[in-house]
Amino acid sequence: MSHLSGSIAKKIEPFETIAIVGIGLIGGSVALAAKTRRLAKTVIGVGRDARRLEVARLRGIIDEASVDLAAAGSRAQLLVFCTPVDRIPAGIREAAASCQPGTLITDVGSVKGCLYRDLDEGLPGAVEFIGAHPLAGSEKQGFEYADERLFENRICVVTPLERNSAAAVARIEGFWAGLGLTIVEMSPAAHDRALAETSHLPHLVASALAGTLSPENQALAASGFRDTTRIAAGDPDLWSAIFLGNRDQVLATLLRYECLLERFRRALEQNDADVLKELLKTAKIGRDAMAHG
Repeated sequence: MSHLSGSIAKKIEPFETIAIVGIGLIGGSVALAAKTRRLAKTVIGVGRDARRLEVARLRGIIDEASVDLAAAGSRAQLLVFCTPVDRIPAGIREAAASCQPGTLITDVGSVKGCLYRDLDEGLPGAVEFIGAHPLAGSEKQGFEYADERLFENRICVVTPLERNSAAAVARIEGFWAGLGLTIVEMSPAAHDRALAETSHLPHLVASALAGTLSPENQALAASGFRDTTRIAAGDPDLWSAIFLGNRDQVLATLLRYECLLERFRRALEQNDADVLKELLKTAKIGRDAMAHG
């Protein structure tokens, strides 16, 4: 993996026009940050709901609103796809057909392998897609929660392929660094393995845990339960697409988790305090290291 300092933003020439497809929490935050940090002269928000887009425009989140992806793509030098992962490939193909030569396309999707497989053919040769994943967000939904500082001091994984030009990679990484992110380059496969462990499995487990709470005990669910299950409040459509898009890696990580759960189960069944303490100690050491790392 390689790192790129966020200070590169000072050297990056702003884009004349960028189009952000999907103006929700992440897309809205990208738009606000790009406008605040002057990474684009014009920010077009693209979506399917003209009324919602107009509200985003009136709030100053975007400069222009459009429900015509092809038209926006024809004007933009950079397109950022912030839609659910299962809709990104078709959207990219639709936009790319109208893009000018040299247009760059990136995304914020939590899965990368399936995107590259779907986009292996069908893009004009002069248009480049370079995947990205800013590791920032919230269980909240909608541009009403957009925050221009959402990406500050966070990591963005960028997943270029060998066929991507060095100039395009530098431009994309410069854009994300310009939003305040530190860049980490990974292959799409390495990204998906890592995110299955650090993001996808935790969401699955939080959802399963939230589903175990009986209605009569909801009033007794205090901060521990609420903190542990917070991410289960995420958009079900978005997360089902992520799970299926990264199915193999999620299943592999889930198997390791099930094996660990089985060790806890056996220790409880056997009243084995020593094993329980060891399992809990190992977990605490790992959690403490993450908190102070």
